[in-house]
Amino acid sequence: MTQTATAKTHTVTLIPGDGIGPEITAAMQTVIAASGADINWEIQQAGEVSFEASGELLPAAVLESIRRNKVALKGPLTTPVGHGFRSLNVTLRKELDLFSNIRPAQSFHGTGARYDGVDIVLFRENTEDLYAGIEFEVGSEGVRRIAEVVEDLGAGSIREDAGLSLKPISVFGTRRIMKAAMEYAIANNRKKVTIIHKANIMKHTDGLFLRVCREVAAEYAEQAPELEVDDFIVDATCTRLVTNPERFDMLVCPNLFGDIVSDLCAGLVGGLGLAPGANIGADCALFEPVHGSAPSYAGQNMANPTALILSAVMMLRHLGERSAAERVHKAIAEVIAEGTVLT
Repeated sequence: MTQTATAKTHTVTLIPGDGIGPEITAAMQTVIAASGADINWEIQQAGEVSFEASGELLPAAVLESIRRNKVALKGPLTTPVGHGFRSLNVTLRKELDLFSNIRPAQSFHGTGARYDGVDIVLFRENTEDLYAGIEFEVGSEGVRRIAEVVEDLGAGSIREDAGLSLKPISVFGTRRIMKAAMEYAIANNRKKVTIIHKANIMKHTDGLFLRVCREVAAEYAEQAPELEVDDFIVDATCTRLVTNPERFDMLVCPNLFGDIVSDLCAGLVGGLGLAPGANIGADCALFEPVHGSAPSYAGQNMANPTALILSAVMMLRHLGERSAAERVHKAIAEVIAEGTVLT
């Protein structure tokens, strides 16, 4: 790749992360420096590295930096067991209201994956559903009181030795994820948007999700008459993905299903090492690989940086640096196809 001039310097918050995070971050920075985009990285630490240095998993300075710069890229973070947040990734999404999680799964020739020609973009609602974190431990006052309400309303019974997780899905949350998906589909010339749900069983949550998504799709019918919108039950979706992935173009999912199905999609194209992700809100955007911190591989120069580099490609497109993004994407495809320099 050759260096070309660019009109604007972009300041981006960079969180190297834990485990393999720093080494794949260094590889990503080398590639982006050669892309032609002018990126000023503002380094911030979170996770185990931050905890060891300051006793804080997510310092206020990290959130302040992202809110100031509007764009961030991060490596994988580890949440230490036994203290702190349930998940640093979930905490960042909630704190910054990054409601739209976008996970592309695209085939690259030479990966040895089971499928060729896969090109799926998954939109996952990022703030509601069972991942909202509204939970009550077994034996807690919360479980007791909710069990009483459920029984009083004649809705069934909950065993006294149960733990509980609540599944809120709102009209507001569903409308904005479906609108984001429709806008993306139109802007990127996608052909079909498939709503994923379990509305046949969970009629008041997934049923609401399906109904509102259909309503939003109808609002775009005149603007994009050629864009097909359909829906699939989540278990049938998983079956069809592994038998005929070409059937799908874009998927829109509630939070939990989106997490699971996006990993399945990554498996179609070669694994999590090739799976980038973006978390987009009204004010900020945070880009990250889907995989974890893999501490057992840290410092061995073995970890695959492709997912983080592809996440940086998504970031470049978000910043309007489309030429630089396409150069990096093309280079990744060429390197994988050549097969000489691989992890």
